[in-house]
Amino acid sequence: MPSIPGHPALTEFGTTIFATMTQLALEKDAVNLGQGFPDTDGPPEVLEAAVEAIRSGRNQYPPGPGVPELRTAVAAHQQRFHGLEVDPAREVLVTVGATEAIAAAVLALVRPGDEVVTFEPYYDSYAATIALAGGVRRTSLLRFPDFAVDEESLRAAFSDRTRMVLLNTPHNPTGKVFTRAELELVARLAVEHDAWVVADEVYEHLLFDGRRHLPIAALPGMRERTLTISSGGKTFATTGWKVGWLTGPAEAVAAARGVKQYLTFVGSGPFQPAVAVGLGLPDAVFTDLATSMEAKRDRLVAGLRAAGFEVPVPEGGYFVLADAAPLGVRDAEAFCLELPDLVGVVGVPASAFHDDIDAARTLVRFAFCKRDEVLDEACRRLAGLRRT
Repeated sequence: MPSIPGHPALTEFGTTIFATMTQLALEKDAVNLGQGFPDTDGPPEVLEAAVEAIRSGRNQYPPGPGVPELRTAVAAHQQRFHGLEVDPAREVLVTVGATEAIAAAVLALVRPGDEVVTFEPYYDSYAATIALAGGVRRTSLLRFPDFAVDEESLRAAFSDRTRMVLLNTPHNPTGKVFTRAELELVARLAVEHDAWVVADEVYEHLLFDGRRHLPIAALPGMRERTLTISSGGKTFATTGWKVGWLTGPAEAVAAARGVKQYLTFVGSGPFQPAVAVGLGLPDAVFTDLATSMEAKRDRLVAGLRAAGFEVPVPEGGYFVLADAAPLGVRDAEAFCLELPDLVGVVGVPASAFHDDIDAARTLVRFAFCKRDEVLDEACRRLAGLRRT
């Protein structure tokens, strides 16, 4: 039998930490705060629209760029919430989740040897996708606990080989929302180096404490060099549907579509019109979703602090990064592997999102997109760490 070496570009990555920790949660019957998926369903109007689409026979291949009503809904959403004019016929591509949108954009625009600047910690698929494209990852560190952009570090990450900036705001896993000044700095550097910006904005409706999302594409001069990515999964608590999209200049969207057709071709047929319904729901629905998630954030932050962690308050998203050093922890990866046995809770070591492992040596990511009773039980169990 021929050897099965795996793709050489992925040698450094192995099995994702999410798969490892989820398996541990199942084996140990632990509360799983490791993987970022909600355990409740989203708006009933969205769910019913999916049921209706299935019953009405929309179960075959959808059009390659996405069903027309979703592309139209995405364009209307960008105008309604962000003041961005988007042509639904030429400047919208529906993808199988935001992860495929990221992959299609990077594989379309990055050539071997090109450099891609991103912020560290980063969502793990970024590094793997850059490697698959033959690109070179360059990072700028967002340092615990405030995660502010360091201008000197960011400037040093750019060079004459920079092809792309991969930006995520609100940010996974830190919960950071980039300020206007920070986005303007990224924009200036992208223009100076004639680089594309791929903006992962899947948490755009999950900002807290009165914050408003600012897409980098809305800054002067950035629309023509930015591909913006979002998803119905995070907004409408339907992560398993895998309905994402990207918007941007027609030529770049077409290039991404050329790659996407050889990844999944198409997908999520009956869920696309359902997400279109969701994007057209009243403003109050989006506000209520953020308010509900903000309360969950507060619940988990309070519980983690009571258990002895140092915890900055996330500004958006699904996650909180907690420092376990006050509990005597010196290695978060070893700690997370022991945690299901210690108290029956699963988290993810932040080192999984880092090149600079020392910067995350004692940091753990926990998800708060869970039912209140699940968060309460996790906090009750974590309180036992003070007694171990």
